[in-house]
Amino acid sequence: MSSATWFLRAVGAVLVRPGLWWIALVMLVRLARPGWWRQPPFLPLPDRAYLRFRLQTMYGDPDHEPEPADLITYLKWCRAWPVVTR
Repeated sequence: MSSATWFLRAVGAVLVRPGLWWIALVMLVRLARPGWWRQPPFLPLPDRAYLRFRLQTMYGDPDHEPEPADLITYLKWCRAWPVVTR
């Protein structure tokens, strides 16, 4: 599966869950590589090294495509974290 295909599946998984839209936007901004607007593809994407590390720790393979369901689980965790830490 190509990165574009995964990205579209991930966006689709988030779009059908309006309760996750805000936290998805917050995490997109937080994880965006510094100066993302200065270099192609001009999208607020995380640094490749960070993504490879996270994929390695999650799937045991830095080249494994993330599962959209795992993204949803992560966003739910991010949304719940401030409540859990009170």
